[in-house]
Amino acid sequence: MKLSNFGFNLPEELLAEYPAENRDEARLMVLDRKNQTIEHKMFKDIVDYFDEDDVLILNNTKVFPARLYGNKEKTGARIEVFLLRELNEEQRLWDVLVDPARKIRIGNKLYFGDDDTLVAEVIDNTTSRGRTLRFLYDGSYTEFRRKLNELGETPLPKYIKRDVEPEDEERYQTIYAKNEGAVAAPTAGLHFSKHLLKRLEIKGVNFAEVTLHVGLGTFNPVEVEDLSKHKMDSEELKIDEKAVETVNTGIRNKKRVCAVGTTVMRAIESSVSSNGELNEFEGWTNKFIFPPYDFSIANCMITNFHTPKSTLLMMISAFAGHDFMKKAYDEAVKEGYKFYSYGDAMLII
Repeated sequence: MKLSNFGFNLPEELLAEYPAENRDEARLMVLDRKNQTIEHKMFKDIVDYFDEDDVLILNNTKVFPARLYGNKEKTGARIEVFLLRELNEEQRLWDVLVDPARKIRIGNKLYFGDDDTLVAEVIDNTTSRGRTLRFLYDGSYTEFRRKLNELGETPLPKYIKRDVEPEDEERYQTIYAKNEGAVAAPTAGLHFSKHLLKRLEIKGVNFAEVTLHVGLGTFNPVEVEDLSKHKMDSEELKIDEKAVETVNTGIRNKKRVCAVGTTVMRAIESSVSSNGELNEFEGWTNKFIFPPYDFSIANCMITNFHTPKSTLLMMISAFAGHDFMKKAYDEAVKEGYKFYSYGDAMLII
């Protein structure tokens, strides 16, 4: 499979600027791989596809307000700073992206907030837009993190052209988000409401939670025709004993084991035992899944509709089968399904 196999034309009006009014009332396309059939449902109908002791694996990462705006010393130029990851808690070092990058050099200082109480000094260049910042703040670490949260805004993806609204803080977060550390939401999970999770629970469905802190690398464009040459950024991953037990019980009992989102699929495929079961894991993963690929853990997947030539689309192709995926995407465009983070969903069984 080459990069050119994953291009398609996506009409601009199909990009979702807003989510469905009620989380679980997005549209749902159901792909049955065995029978090669496509059904059109509502997301809340997902209950009908699960039975007692089936397993849903959720990514409980929590998005933090990663986008800040500061002013450059002397010139006062407005600079966007996108927090990627904390490098050193004690020294308050962060890996960030800056925009416009050409104006930001080592030694420059950036001032944040109306009172300039938060200052950052550029101490290194990492990539063309990447910088290492040392934050200077007169207060404890807890107060410093509170200040970052206060000044930061919800990191909506760039293709959403509108301004961030206060409601996005809640909309761009799964209802089961717990462990802060992601700069983008695991978007398949955005469709679950409390009521829908309750209905699944009453039906006897079991839940396993993993934590994969989604970074921007997930969305980096693939720029090589030979997919084996693409390198994914590493993302922090934790799979604990409880999740392993729930998932492996589902596998042994031949139940439906469903990965809620590409981040979950990447997480669980990063830690597979020699007998095809899930292992505990704590560390980093740069797993890149593209066709052909044999999946070990999940036999079912929930996902959103993804951008052309993205690593996410490549994973869906590997799981659904390339021709079936293309057929489904053609139908999604024809039927007016909404794409990307706030868009509609797909269930692949």
